[in-house]
Amino acid sequence: MKTEDRYLKFVRWSDDDGHYVGYCPDLFPWGGVCHGASEEDAYRELTELVREEVEELRRDGKPLPEAATRPMRDAVLA
Repeated sequence: MKTEDRYLKFVRWSDDDGHYVGYCPDLFPWGGVCHGASEEDAYRELTELVREEVEELRRDGKPLPEAATRPMRDAVLA
């Protein structure tokens, strides 16, 4: 598992923006950090931003934030 995989990433539609918006609360607590015309575009952009943030924090010798955000419920395997 890559370090950036520890962080919850999600995308949702925003009526206000008219686009899908990507979030990663543990790394970007101020809100949405990217937009996309499709869920896939927004998630792809979000994944890149998370990877870049992890790399930058490591390069600067800063600690990575704890991955504390979790889904509201765990997935149940069928």
